[in-house]
Amino acid sequence: MSDVPVRMHVDEVTTDVALVSRLVAAQCPGWANLPLTALRHAGTDNAMYRLGQTLVVRLPRRRWAADDVHKEATWLPVLATHLPLRLPGPQFVGVPGEGYPFPWAVYAWLPGVDAGLDTVRDGHELARDLAGFVTALRRVPAPVGKGPVGETPVGSRNGTLLERDEGTREAIADCGGLIDPVRVTAAWDAVLRVPAWDGKPAWIHGDLKPGNLLAHGGVLSAVIDWGGLTMGDPAVDLQPAWNLLDTPARQSFRAALDVDDATWARGRGWALSVSLVALPYYVHTNPELARICQNTIWAVLDG
Repeated sequence: MSDVPVRMHVDEVTTDVALVSRLVAAQCPGWANLPLTALRHAGTDNAMYRLGQTLVVRLPRRRWAADDVHKEATWLPVLATHLPLRLPGPQFVGVPGEGYPFPWAVYAWLPGVDAGLDTVRDGHELARDLAGFVTALRRVPAPVGKGPVGETPVGSRNGTLLERDEGTREAIADCGGLIDPVRVTAAWDAVLRVPAWDGKPAWIHGDLKPGNLLAHGGVLSAVIDWGGLTMGDPAVDLQPAWNLLDTPARQSFRAALDVDDATWARGRGWALSVSLVALPYYVHTNPELARICQNTIWAVLDG
């Protein structure tokens, strides 16, 4: 099997073990003799390589994702002191080289498997632990002042659902036979009638979904892939209610959260919109992510 990650974007930069080996040898030679292995995962913005037993190399696939390298290096150490779950620990930030055009990074390896109802000891415990994480993140103090640690990080999901209306409706049309367009459109119309968030922007991960949540020892242990980190409507981080949990666990998740009906409804809308936009784009190049999106849409329609 080739070590070249599957190509998902027309503007994607291809990486492989040979390239990453050269980058590591040139910029962090102390790790040059460690074994390097390409990782298969459902992520879309970064290619990942296991480096030895304790490290992982992460390289942006696309130019717009490259800014996330420095964002994570700046903010993850700050957020980690406030949160109940483990976060990736940046160990090194690399610069373009060896023909690779973007900054890249090395993180501490976090043990675990993708968190899900089939990898934890109790779905209700998973829901409560996830709710505790979302609540703790929301309560992290906002940046104060100017400078790298005093400015709000930029992310793609700090807007409103109404701002996603055109793209979501285009995605519904593009999904073809993958969804029921009548039911999905009705659900989306209902979401847009929900009052918009009128509180202060809160910290949001932006992409809480299977693959970005790890379990270890049967419990939720870590949250990875913080490229979407920003501040906005806290409803954005309610998406796991539909993309990860079943109906009973979803009820436990909501019971453990301090959110009103409107925020819960907007969370349902975010889960729907994000999945609709991703489904036709990744249906052929990332079937695992497409399956997650399709299951999420069904969960939203079922309530």
